[in-house]
Amino acid sequence: MMRETTRLLLRPWHESDAEDCYRYASDPFVGSIAGWPVHTSVENSREIIKTVLSKPDTFAVVLKEKPDEVVGSVGVFSTDAPGAAGESEIGYWIGRPFWGRGLIPEAVRELLRYCFEEKGAQRVWCAHYVGNEKSKRVIEKCGFSYELTCEMPTLVDDAPRPTLFYTLTKEKWEETR
Repeated sequence: MMRETTRLLLRPWHESDAEDCYRYASDPFVGSIAGWPVHTSVENSREIIKTVLSKPDTFAVVLKEKPDEVVGSVGVFSTDAPGAAGESEIGYWIGRPFWGRGLIPEAVRELLRYCFEEKGAQRVWCAHYVGNEKSKRVIEKCGFSYELTCEMPTLVDDAPRPTLFYTLTKEKWEETR
């Protein structure tokens, strides 16, 4: 299933996206701050596409102006937030050359619409590790409110890191969209 915004196409990942994925996910400023290991090769990216990024409701972020290049990822998954079993959380990343252009907030807003209008969610979560100010800014731009902080392990080394969780209710989303 493909989704579209003003500037983006959100589409399923393909193994053929491995080179684009590696180009941006091999940047230590992208993955490590988000809590996952830097990609080490195109083959490593291909494997992550097969095992992680191919999950339902996970989308490759593609600029309409460059439809043959994947620049990031956005997805909806079941949250690990304490006391929120079964609720949806939105996660994302984008290549550093595309930071600060409002692309991920645009993608997140489309996934919020999907969660509330199509999946019937009443509340959606979003989180970032302490120090990830760019993710925090996306969360704020999209209208989420701070909920709680807890220690969550990273995929980098499984060490717990302070993680800030935010929520957006359907009611608040409907008032502000």
